Amino acid sequence: HPKALKRLCELRPPHLMYVACKPEVFAKQDLPGLLEHYTLEEVKAVDLFPHTRHVELLARLRVK
Repeated sequence: HPKALKRLCELRPPHLMYVACKPEVFAKQDLPGLLEHYTLEEVKAVDLFPHTRHVELLARLRVK
C-alpha cells in the first residue's frame, strides 16, 4: 500500500527485503518511490508455484 511504503521510507531501516507477489506492480509503482531513499542491490525471481506462470520477486535494498 502506498501509505505503508511512505511510512517505511520515513522510518529508514538500513536494509529492506521486499517480496513482491506481482513483479509488475513492484517495478511500476513501488520501486520508483523506494529508489528515492534506497539503492537496489539485488533482485531475484523465485518460483514458489512450479508448473505455473506465476513467480515471486525478492528484492534487497540498502538505504542511501
